[in-house]
Amino acid sequence: MLLPPVRGRIKDTPEDFVVEELPAYSPSGAGEHVFVRFTKRDLNTLDAVKLLAAALSCDARAAGFAGMKDRRAVATQTISLHVPRGVAPEDLAARARQVSVEGITVVDATPHGHKLKPGHLAGNRFTIVVRGLPPDRLEDVTRELERVGREGVPNAFGAQRFGMRGDNVERALAWLRGDERGPRDPRKARLLWSSVQSAVFNAVLDERVRDGTWTTPLEGDLIKLRTSGGMFTCTDVATDRERAARGEVSPTGPIAGDEMPWPGGAPGELERKVTAGIVGADFDLKRTHRLGAGSRRSLRLWVEDLRWESLGQGGRSSDPSIRVYFVLPKGAYATTVLEAAMALEEDPRNRELETVSP
Repeated sequence: MLLPPVRGRIKDTPEDFVVEELPAYSPSGAGEHVFVRFTKRDLNTLDAVKLLAAALSCDARAAGFAGMKDRRAVATQTISLHVPRGVAPEDLAARARQVSVEGITVVDATPHGHKLKPGHLAGNRFTIVVRGLPPDRLEDVTRELERVGREGVPNAFGAQRFGMRGDNVERALAWLRGDERGPRDPRKARLLWSSVQSAVFNAVLDERVRDGTWTTPLEGDLIKLRTSGGMFTCTDVATDRERAARGEVSPTGPIAGDEMPWPGGAPGELERKVTAGIVGADFDLKRTHRLGAGSRRSLRLWVEDLRWESLGQGGRSSDPSIRVYFVLPKGAYATTVLEAAMALEEDPRNRELETVSP
């Protein structure tokens, strides 16, 4: 008999969800921007940027960051602040290291020659506590985590991408159709469009999971190398499937945009059908070029340094808990990894990673 999925809770407290951004490079020590590395608690990234910029008399609109981090968490990340006219970069860095902002602890601050841009990170390291697990199902959880470590998981975008109310896609499409006024803030506009891109990708991934081909290259697939990220078209299906079985390559899915390369064959037909079904058959992707030109994303997510430990009893009940450790590449979601091993319960109000206010 098939057992129901194991259920567990996350984010009972911010300390239950710890994430550390892994930088792609170190700041140079000179330049008109200052890289500020800090730890925030129960605060989203955009609010943290505004608070730090205000405390240091910098323009928040000129700030940069590599990625958004969950609000209900203890998260360490880096942002860049543009040095105001008449201020020495070294002086701003020194002030940043001493600044006092509620919910934020500055770890370091160093000048650099350019602004930090989205995607300028190597990955993220997670330490997550899952509470309320049934005592008689812990072995099932650990067995599933072992499978995740061996095989990887479907590389879906997490619920955070779609907003606290889950309506980012609906609002984005209403805006793009001209039915509603869009956000004035360019960052929020890009976030809304990214929710549509994410919905398209997840829908394609769901179809590939259903037919069992999310790890299996098909003729015409655009395949990504696990090590270098290089991409090529699948023309030798037998050879590419052998490489996929060894974990060397994986098929990719669409991040919709006017510059995104389309696959051929059946994968291309599926992606065009799904895209048209979500954004509309007559939608011109050139309209959203400034919001995101498009790219490809691996359908399979590999999890590095995966391990876990039992914490015994804790949280709101006497049920056992576990702490799970792992590293993910940029753009991947920790909840996606955990949901491959168990069903997660979370207060919807905690999903403030990429919520866009009306």
